[in-house]
Amino acid sequence: MIAGIIGGTGKMGRLFGSVIERHGFEVLVSGRSTPLTNRKLAEESDLVMVSVPIRSTVGVIGEIAPLLTEDQLLCDLTSLKEGPVKAMVASKAQVLGTHPLFGPTVSSLRNQTIILTPARCGGALSLRLPEILRDEGANLVVMTPEAHDRLMAVIQGLTHFGNLCMADAIRRTGTDLAAALNATSPVYRIQMGLIGRLLSQDPTLYGDMLQMNPYVPDVLSAFGGAAADLRGLVESGDLTSFTEFFERLAGMYRPHGEQATAETDALIEFMAGKR
Repeated sequence: MIAGIIGGTGKMGRLFGSVIERHGFEVLVSGRSTPLTNRKLAEESDLVMVSVPIRSTVGVIGEIAPLLTEDQLLCDLTSLKEGPVKAMVASKAQVLGTHPLFGPTVSSLRNQTIILTPARCGGALSLRLPEILRDEGANLVVMTPEAHDRLMAVIQGLTHFGNLCMADAIRRTGTDLAAALNATSPVYRIQMGLIGRLLSQDPTLYGDMLQMNPYVPDVLSAFGGAAADLRGLVESGDLTSFTEFFERLAGMYRPHGEQATAETDALIEFMAGKR
């Protein structure tokens, strides 16, 4: 069996190429610098996986879709699913949308979450790929493309937006970052580390996540309203109202509180041990 990865010269493409190769596939790759073209790869592969930037994904799928047959499996590895899956089902191939919720620097897929959005499955390859991912230890979550994009507007869009706002607020206040890091406890260094991790990566990835997900604007509108309301409570000095606000949110998070405390305690202990 042959697996072809469009964008296979990139880090995520190489990661999945190595995983699939371990399970008996011959792996072909195409990219900007390869002699093998996307079209030729699509014609020669049983499994075709698209691993290109979000803004390029639908265009690349459109290029190869007319060449595919019902015996092939077409997948993508992007952070959005509605647009790519719609483009993939225009082909005759089996279609399995795939979103790895991690970066390409992980050492393995063990305990990593991968969201699957199956659109036209049932063939041998569309069953085989999830088996491979499970064998590698991945945690697979299945949902529709719309449900995925709505959740990612919160999980990714809101998180990245909030971290970018925090980073810019620190810049605007003129805070000495080195002095601030020196004065933090491990729990605050974790938050600062998340910001630093984000800002050390490709800005186009985060721009695409925020700008191309159609559900992000509504989430950011909710964020803006929440920030305005909380600022009003802080500036009012009304502790009773602030406590009511806090307890309302605590009630929503209470079912997850014990797990959240245990996980963050483990991180805090690890950070404390590294200092």
